[in-house]
Amino acid sequence: MTARKRMQRRCWRGAVAALLLLVAGAIHAETLAIVHARAWPMTANTGAQGYIDNATIVIRDGHYESVVAGAAAPTGARIIDARGRIVTPGLMNANTHLGLVEVSSLEETRDYSVTDGPLGAAFDVQYGLNPNSILLPNVLADGLTRAVTSPGGAADAAFLGIGAVLRIVPGGDILDRAKAAMYASIGGNVSRHGGGSRSAQWQLLRNALDEAKRYNPVQGVGVPRDQLQNRLNIVALHAMLATHMPLVMQVSRESDVRQSVSLADDYHLRLIILGGAEAWRCADLLAAHHVSVVIDPEANLPWTFDELGSRADSAAILQRAGVTIAFNVSGNTIYLSHNAGVAVREAAGIAVANGLPWPAALQALTLNPARMFGIADHYGSMARGLDADLVIWNGDPLEPTSAPDLVLVKGRPASLVTRQTLLRDRYAPKARSNPWPAAYH
Repeated sequence: MTARKRMQRRCWRGAVAALLLLVAGAIHAETLAIVHARAWPMTANTGAQGYIDNATIVIRDGHYESVVAGAAAPTGARIIDARGRIVTPGLMNANTHLGLVEVSSLEETRDYSVTDGPLGAAFDVQYGLNPNSILLPNVLADGLTRAVTSPGGAADAAFLGIGAVLRIVPGGDILDRAKAAMYASIGGNVSRHGGGSRSAQWQLLRNALDEAKRYNPVQGVGVPRDQLQNRLNIVALHAMLATHMPLVMQVSRESDVRQSVSLADDYHLRLIILGGAEAWRCADLLAAHHVSVVIDPEANLPWTFDELGSRADSAAILQRAGVTIAFNVSGNTIYLSHNAGVAVREAAGIAVANGLPWPAALQALTLNPARMFGIADHYGSMARGLDADLVIWNGDPLEPTSAPDLVLVKGRPASLVTRQTLLRDRYAPKARSNPWPAAYH
């Protein structure tokens, strides 16, 4: 490369960076109006179709102010013309290991599980989060602005630990909600932790909750000598019961789903089923007990004997029965970190191809997981006062070939530059696309 070309490239990158900083600062200080949008606000005032055509979305100080069809932009507002494109809230993946892993094959970069030691229910992933993870810019560039990050395992017969909700702001404070849910797993390949029997796992899980109910911190730090759970884990479970923290049961077999519902009834727990390959078989039961399900639409073939009832239209069956659903994608755990953004969008599209209504799929990527994990007071829809996490798409967001034209996080434009785009620009410069589309100049 000649010196002149290197200078031109540096000038071009500098101009783009300066424009991003200028616009980001202006948006933070001023009112922003996105006009001519096909807005999907995920609010109750959109009618049966679910979207508002020719919408004007007004954002002030990083929060939504209004979404109105055909409205004029406020005087002095910075205007972005969406040109009829689909505009949605930022998406949310309901189960990942983001912030806890870099390279899944390297143990030194995996912080989502513990294999021994005293931690079971007390294992809390929030303390190992890495805001500089190179995986975060990737998912942000795919339109993901929130994600649940969950424990992968602990030294316990059933309990995996405590998960958190992340805000995807690479290099910043990525912890949105700590202690968002307690996780437990029964059956499948983890039954060996209960001595090889899922029946033993259920007994040990119930015993742990009984011990937590009896725990009285006022009486001191000691615990009965015949208590199976140590003080760390008892305190964590006691706090879960006292604060009504959701219990996420990672189960697949129908019998385990039904046992989970019975457990939630007996201990007055707010229950979320994770996985639930055979949950469709008891969809009416789940709806009646207000149990939510985080489902993987790509898991339509059995991986274990617990998943023999897997089927491609399970999301549609659950939604028709009135069950609140959200999405995640495992891909044999690969997509819990790598490509967690585009993979969950593709999974939602697969669910639509198998009978789930398109608006219901978008809701399962936005408002539903926000409600499940306790952040709907500031995220998940375009309701007035909520964080203005927003994506303008260049096509159907449930198509993996589509991508964001613009991502806003609390009203500020997010960089769509990733390690992958930098490598593309270095080795295939002719394929470079403008990171700030002409429509937003």
